[in-house]
Amino acid sequence: MLHRYLPMTEDDKKQMLGVIGVESIEELFSDVPERVRFQGDLRVKPAKAESALVKELSELARKNANTKEYASFLGAGVYDHYIPVIVDHVISRSEFYTAYTPYQPEISQGELQAIFEFQTMICELTGMDVANSSMYDGGTALAEAAMLAAGHTRKEKIVVSKAVHPEARAVLKTYAAGQNLEVVEIGCKDGVTDLAALESAMTEDVACVVVQYPNFLGQVEKLADIETIAHQHKGLFIVSANPLALGALTPPGKFGADIVVGDAQPFGIPTQFGGPHCGYFATTKALMRKIPGRLVGQTTDSEGKRGFVLTLQAREQHIRRDKATSNICSNQALNALAAAVAMTALGKQGVKEMALQNISKTQYTKKQFEKSGFTVAFSGPAFNEIVVNCKRPVEEVNKALMQCKIIGGYDLGKYEEEFANHMLVAITELRTKEEIDTLVKEMGDMQ
Repeated sequence: MLHRYLPMTEDDKKQMLGVIGVESIEELFSDVPERVRFQGDLRVKPAKAESALVKELSELARKNANTKEYASFLGAGVYDHYIPVIVDHVISRSEFYTAYTPYQPEISQGELQAIFEFQTMICELTGMDVANSSMYDGGTALAEAAMLAAGHTRKEKIVVSKAVHPEARAVLKTYAAGQNLEVVEIGCKDGVTDLAALESAMTEDVACVVVQYPNFLGQVEKLADIETIAHQHKGLFIVSANPLALGALTPPGKFGADIVVGDAQPFGIPTQFGGPHCGYFATTKALMRKIPGRLVGQTTDSEGKRGFVLTLQAREQHIRRDKATSNICSNQALNALAAAVAMTALGKQGVKEMALQNISKTQYTKKQFEKSGFTVAFSGPAFNEIVVNCKRPVEEVNKALMQCKIIGGYDLGKYEEEFANHMLVAITELRTKEEIDTLVKEMGDMQ
């Protein structure tokens, strides 16, 4: 039969011990005092034959809920979206699958071009001038943007909306602590950033204003109004945007954003237990030389042929540490490739249609919940997500939904006490009318 592991025979052990120059395993560990050695047997199951082990592990795996067999309404930053079949085919090719940083452009043209295309498409979606070749994820991209703003403006206060993902805000605070920067959080009103509170927080020492679009609660922020406030004391305007939503919404670049960041997970990247994903980072030309990481640029060689190279390599692997813009020293090139392939396969019209489906299905779900007597928290325009008052602990509701092969939404009570018993329900283009109706019915039966 096919062996997945190389077996070690007693003869193999003897040969290895002989090379080392000892007679036995006991002699090998003789330098370790008896008093610190583990006595007795480890609390593990007895070893099994490979076929029996595979069977046991397969049975355990089948107990997991997955998005192929369950209808998922769980979002909160990671979403169950359609992934074109071609994505897995392309990223599984060995020249991409095993590639790392393309230090030698002459032998890395395919990888460099793929990253260049990713950068180009991110610029088109966000309405910005330049994008880098991917960050770890949306949270670190947001924190890096705030650090750039503080360094560029030489100001020490970062103003961030509480409608920004709580995990992203936690990452931001960690970064800010290391740089001795102050983070000021602005509350929400009707599910969006409180503009009056934001304006009152603006002072000469504010380096930037950070908002999310659509925000953590699924609501669409009024970027035009926020931009006016953000720029009144020459601070920067940073927007964390869902790239899929930008297929239908006006891009932040059109509203005067200085930096647009986010996570490319909605394009071609599975939910995969919450990561890894792929952050993106886009700016105006004025900030181009301060972008963290590196960029891929297009050029021509000595024969006039088009080529691609790493340019503006401002990470510490390439230049002196004290001159580096960031300690982001790796990238998510494979996931960036997956996102680029997905966007290419969908095309401009496909991305727009996919975004519009998310909007229409979100509105349909909202109406169905309201018809069934539920209170939906906010009335403004929403993308992907709505907040539903379950009138009972969300944990109980989700346990019951699992019995119906439904993965329920995020428990907002973990985020804010005021949202106790409130569920953040995510609806993507993959959710069918039947699945949505079943969710509403099952939750209605629990009231």
